[in-house]
Amino acid sequence: MTLRLGVNIDHVATIRNARGGEHPEPVRAAVAAAEAGADGITAHLREDRRHIRDDDIARLKAELAIPLNLEMAATEEMLAVALKHRPHAACIVPEKREERTTEGGLDAHGHFDMLAPMVARLTDAGIRVSLFIEPAAQQLEAAMRLKAPVVEFHTGRYAHRSGAPQTEELSRIADAAALAAKNGIEPHAGHGLTYDNVVPIAAIPQIAELNIGHFLVGEAIFTGLADSIARMRALMDEARG
Repeated sequence: MTLRLGVNIDHVATIRNARGGEHPEPVRAAVAAAEAGADGITAHLREDRRHIRDDDIARLKAELAIPLNLEMAATEEMLAVALKHRPHAACIVPEKREERTTEGGLDAHGHFDMLAPMVARLTDAGIRVSLFIEPAAQQLEAAMRLKAPVVEFHTGRYAHRSGAPQTEELSRIADAAALAAKNGIEPHAGHGLTYDNVVPIAAIPQIAELNIGHFLVGEAIFTGLADSIARMRALMDEARG
């Protein structure tokens, strides 16, 4: 199975918003990423609009020829945005105003009753629902009960560890991916992935997609976006052999 690469363009918008105005344009970055080989584009519309804005979502949906994955908190406001624009996919993530970036997986088990009607409404609208969760059996069981077709495993703990703890976390992700696939859920992965740590995650055969953003945008400062994506794509392909 070919491993897909979703490119998150949030931090192009972060740079734009640092000075206001319209430059650099996240939509331009998304189109360039598609031309460079990205299989999809991810954008997280946060409650405080710290990077992606509502008009970015509208333009991305209108101008992209590849799938748009909207990352969203489990709120009525974000549900309304998703139902209005109808992206290809909606990945429900935990969100705290004070965090710099998403700090962990969604508690699908603990918030089951709140998530169930939201997942149903997104599904009824033809939007493919993904849950951004920890690689844990309890969270996967909740995803199954919610009838989510996709889960995305939080790889932050793997990315920020080394040695035996990193190996243990990699094993948890691999086991969770196998369990998800066995139960008819497509496993994705993302958060903190770089050239140095992506290969072991990419080598997990059940994982269908990686979503990577901050690192690629940072590398683009030095090598350009097309080159940063091409190198990541090559590492992913090499891992799949």
